[in-house]
Amino acid sequence: MIDRTHAVPVVRQCQLLKLSRSTAYYQPTPVSATELALMRRMDELHLQYPFAGARMLRDLLRREGHTIGRKRVRTLMTRMGIAAVYRKPRTSQRHPAHTVYPYLLRHLEITRPNHVWAADITYIPMKRGFVYLFAVLDWASRRVLAWRLSNTLTTDFCLDAVQEAITRYGTPAIFNTDQGCQFTSQEFTGFLKDHGIQISMDGKGCWRDNVFVERLWKSIKYEEVYLRAYETVSAAQQGLARYLTFYNQTRPHQALDGHTPDGVYFDHLPTQHTAA
Repeated sequence: MIDRTHAVPVVRQCQLLKLSRSTAYYQPTPVSATELALMRRMDELHLQYPFAGARMLRDLLRREGHTIGRKRVRTLMTRMGIAAVYRKPRTSQRHPAHTVYPYLLRHLEITRPNHVWAADITYIPMKRGFVYLFAVLDWASRRVLAWRLSNTLTTDFCLDAVQEAITRYGTPAIFNTDQGCQFTSQEFTGFLKDHGIQISMDGKGCWRDNVFVERLWKSIKYEEVYLRAYETVSAAQQGLARYLTFYNQTRPHQALDGHTPDGVYFDHLPTQHTAA
């Protein structure tokens, strides 16, 4: 994957592989097969029952024969970056010192590409570990514009993907995220402001405010991730790249009258925002 002896700088290798810079230097803590299986099952249950908190997940897991307490479930939920929708955002907690911006999409008619982009982070299980996936989605067309993988929940890999999307497709009028600390950070919000983009954030725990990204996660996991057992981060990157190409270019979407995200995005893209 990353070759530190190669003439190409590590930072450039990360850009080409769609990996965060922190991933290249991260030393993972070993995770047992039993714990990975438990985390994967928790991720599946979270997709099915996004309202389930630590207590409910504990009870669901116990019904399946797992011996686990509420504190352990809560610890794993924190590690995975998931939370019950009625309590707080999915992937990370809001930083108390960061500004939270209002939700701008309520009653807003979104009919054209690059009007609104949305983004989020999700947990991706592997055979011997896990990574986090960040994606930028065009709201009107459901097209995935850019994405990155990382071993850690940091802001840098999110910004790398947003920068790629802007470089390739121009700037949206509005950028919507949840209230996770990666997105409320001065680094992230300042970047959006510097590009003249309005910032919108979901209401606390309101997963429906970013519903199309949530649907993307469900499609990715049930149609790709849960069918694989990625051995390495590189294998996960290759599998997700393959699937997201299919998702954008080939997979018909019922909400788009059977059209693909690519078809809707490029057919309705204003001339000034044509991709490079």
